[in-house]
Amino acid sequence: MGVTMRAPCKRSGEKEEQEEGVAAAAGRLAGAPEAEECSDVDSDSDREMEGIHGPGGLVKDTLYLRSCQAHSVVPASCFLRQVSTPELNLRHHGLGPQGARALASALTSNPYVKRLDLRDNGLCGAGVEALAGALSKSSTICDVDLSENQMGVVGVQAICAALTVNPTMQKVQLAGNSLEEHAAQYLAELLLAHTGLKSLDLSYNQLTDHAGEILGPALAENTGLTELNISWNHLRGPGAVAFARGLEANIFLRVLDISYNGFGDPGASAVGEALKTNNVLEELNMSNNRISAVGALSLGLGLRVNQTLRILVMSRNPMRGEGCFGVLKSVRDNPMSALELLDFSEIQVDGEFDDLASSVKADTARRWPSASQEESPRLKSTHPELDLALLAFRTVKKINVCA
Repeated sequence: MGVTMRAPCKRSGEKEEQEEGVAAAAGRLAGAPEAEECSDVDSDSDREMEGIHGPGGLVKDTLYLRSCQAHSVVPASCFLRQVSTPELNLRHHGLGPQGARALASALTSNPYVKRLDLRDNGLCGAGVEALAGALSKSSTICDVDLSENQMGVVGVQAICAALTVNPTMQKVQLAGNSLEEHAAQYLAELLLAHTGLKSLDLSYNQLTDHAGEILGPALAENTGLTELNISWNHLRGPGAVAFARGLEANIFLRVLDISYNGFGDPGASAVGEALKTNNVLEELNMSNNRISAVGALSLGLGLRVNQTLRILVMSRNPMRGEGCFGVLKSVRDNPMSALELLDFSEIQVDGEFDDLASSVKADTARRWPSASQEESPRLKSTHPELDLALLAFRTVKKINVCA
């Protein structure tokens, strides 16, 4: 995922649009084609006006156009076409804080939009704050993407407060907003209060150790979140351990992405402890977390008893063949394991790992001599000598091990 960089948000009180933008907005109200267009829509002016003069659209569009005039911004033709559709996609349109204010006024009474995509619009804290008011009252919008908008603490405080009082919202993306530890308290309050939220994306931010110490206890108490992406942050040391302890107590989360942090061996050990008791997590991405063979072996202790994890990604960790061997052995020794995919991509395995794979293959042949290739789980590796069909557990399932 790439994060688009924009110029710093303007200070409060500065004009958000040039004078020509005001004139364009006024011309749009009079029936002239607006300056901004959808990339996938024909630029013919008659089609641009279709949203304004189409049946049933006059009132909604007039509200938006008047709001644009009041905030001195150019109306977005994309909005006019999508105002009565389930998904409103305005990503990369450069709305800015004033454009967000105009949009918020129109969304407050909109009964159609269910998914709102405002990624990369330079909304800043002020723009997100304006939208938060509309989102807190919406009974239809259940999925919103506010990634890459430089919202800062002001924005995250406003959006978390809005979501806390609106149980309709199920999916929220806040990636790439430079959120730091000061934002963690508001995110924790959201996790503790909002039981309707199912999916939360906090990737590509700057959440540090202290943020992990705040979010961990909130994750432990959360009752509803099933998917959390907190990859590409700075969770390390005590913060990583505290976060992992939250996972241990959580009973709802099914998909967790903590890749590209710095959990290290202490964090991996804490995750291993969590896997001993957590009986709901199904997918876990721990790639590129500075986990050595020592941390991998500690993680394996949890894999020996865990019965729900189906996908484990450990790629790009300095765990070498020894760590891969320990993890695979732990999975093999757990007859109740549900594991289907084990990813060791870009880690060099060694002869000991090959020997273990061969042993598992031989054990498979003895236990299920008549098992067909289609029925057998797969152990796959980029290692040239390893591409084995395995049936390692009591139940037939498909296992891919990528090394």
